[in-house]
Amino acid sequence: MLGFRGAFRYIKDEAVFQLELEAIKQVRNERGCTNLWLMIPFVRTVDELVAVKKVMTASGLVQSETFKLWMMVEIPSNVILLDDFIDVGIDGVSIGSNDLTMLVLGTDRDNNLVAEAFNEQNKAVLWALERVITRAKARKITSSLCGQVASQYPELVKKLIEWGITSVSVSPDVIDTTRTLIANIEKR
Repeated sequence: MLGFRGAFRYIKDEAVFQLELEAIKQVRNERGCTNLWLMIPFVRTVDELVAVKKVMTASGLVQSETFKLWMMVEIPSNVILLDDFIDVGIDGVSIGSNDLTMLVLGTDRDNNLVAEAFNEQNKAVLWALERVITRAKARKITSSLCGQVASQYPELVKKLIEWGITSVSVSPDVIDTTRTLIANIEKR
């Protein structure tokens, strides 16, 4: 599963990607849901992003003010080369904190033998989060965080806001608590 997914799969199995693109066009064009945009997961290299954008554009989905292209940030190469990915043209990033943590630390949260090594508060993971958020802010693209980290570590939410995060996702049971927390942090 680690090897054949995301952008690489879209390039190697273009027919499947075309089906997804057609579904997006149908929802946007025929049903009028123009708030549906595209986020590409697991983009290992800038060349993969370029190739995916070519397929997307050839299918009639053109990046614009009304059709945004986002990239998931879940691989260390995304963190290291973020400026290069932005140069190719993305409107925002969504940090997949679970996958990024697993890949930065070389562990698997779902494997009982190594799950204890999964730590989203590890110094290397925090460095990666800060780098992505601050680079996105400096380059004037949006940054979002998905995964469990904002739900589990309210103290980290303060850092995310200080770094310039645009949005976070949280589990339903902590929505109200997190909204209040964010409002209080932003007031300060």
